[in-house]
Amino acid sequence: MKILYYDCFSGISGDMNLGAMVDIGVDFEYLTKMLDKLSVKNEFHLHRSRKQKMGIEGTKIDVILKVEHHEHTHDNNSHDNHDHLHKAEHTHENNLADSHHHDYSHHHEHRNLKSIKKIINDAPYNENIKKLSINMFMEVAIAEAKVHGKTIEEVHFHEVGAVDSIIDIIGAAICLDYLNVDKIIASPVELGGGFVKCAHGTIPVPAPATVEILKNTPVIIGKVNFETTTPTGAAILKANVNEFTSKLNFNILKTGYGLGTKDFDIPNILRVYIAEQVEGEIVKSNTVNKENNDFDIEEQIIIEANIDDMNPELYEAIEEKLFDNGALDVYKTNILMKKNRPAIKLTVLTTGELLNKIENLLFMETTTLGIREYPVRKKMLKRSFEKIQTKFGEVDVKKGLLNGKVIKIKPEYETCKKLAKINNITILDIYSEVSKLI
Repeated sequence: MKILYYDCFSGISGDMNLGAMVDIGVDFEYLTKMLDKLSVKNEFHLHRSRKQKMGIEGTKIDVILKVEHHEHTHDNNSHDNHDHLHKAEHTHENNLADSHHHDYSHHHEHRNLKSIKKIINDAPYNENIKKLSINMFMEVAIAEAKVHGKTIEEVHFHEVGAVDSIIDIIGAAICLDYLNVDKIIASPVELGGGFVKCAHGTIPVPAPATVEILKNTPVIIGKVNFETTTPTGAAILKANVNEFTSKLNFNILKTGYGLGTKDFDIPNILRVYIAEQVEGEIVKSNTVNKENNDFDIEEQIIIEANIDDMNPELYEAIEEKLFDNGALDVYKTNILMKKNRPAIKLTVLTTGELLNKIENLLFMETTTLGIREYPVRKKMLKRSFEKIQTKFGEVDVKKGLLNGKVIKIKPEYETCKKLAKINNITILDIYSEVSKLI
């Protein structure tokens, strides 16, 4: 299982997230090419640089707004400006992990949820990117509506309606779609402390919208006397993270660092990991068996429910929710119950840790009155993951090993699909090219 882990020891903002995503492996040219498909493409420029924080090198991404569309001045200009470009400052969305007591009173174009959805839906993106983008905006809309006593339709995003914040969120969706991980996990989130000036006056840190978004989420407050997590950063986590925990239970394959601008007593960095689930650690016994070092063995749990009285249209939403909550597999089987009643056997593969959560979902989301569960033993070839450089771009490849020898090689479908779309060729062309190189 491929995992993306957010280590939010110094919080998270939209631009720090973009830096971390590029640093962990999202192709910067792909990201810029995708963002150029937006109707607001003439209003911004994405700038990438390599910098250090306390000796840790990472990627800094700035969304630079073009002056002809947005006139701004800086009260604390910490970015390297180009002759005719300036970095826009958010209202209280502006990342104080990247700034230092900005006066958040600069003008932005205000947009409501309807206009932002139009920007997203008008872009030629796949449904996953559109869905992820809208989900993140919805988190902010719901929070802002609650804080300001309005409906989500009435809320005007003076914070995230600015172009730079729109790019932060849609960029996050593009990056997550590109990485195509099986699960997203995050640490408890550092929020910072102190006070910040915004359009409404001086407010405490964390900002009310940030607190609202991160309700029922593990947080830490006060490591530094600045805002370290912004509403945009909070929404990225809340809309996408499957589990918040400080208990790391995986093998780290790669690390990435997204840098802020200001310097704190701690590194102003968002760290992310690409990791693989530790085999066997997901079961109640927390053990893994290895047979002659050839196979990995996992003890998992299957849950089944026979259902003959539910609208078939509901299965898609239920399956999606099960996967979002950590199910390893979900599938349906046509069966005949007593008196020859046609029915569906809904089967879910899960772990001991998530058993109660998955059970509750089945009882809440389906019409079943009872379920069956039993342990299963999963036997797998050892696997390794590599990247192969082809003339069309970089392809992720999975290898299966037996007796230390590679016996199966498989290109990752999602990578091939993206490259096929970028190069305007068929997926079979990508597969064929990979087969020549392996």
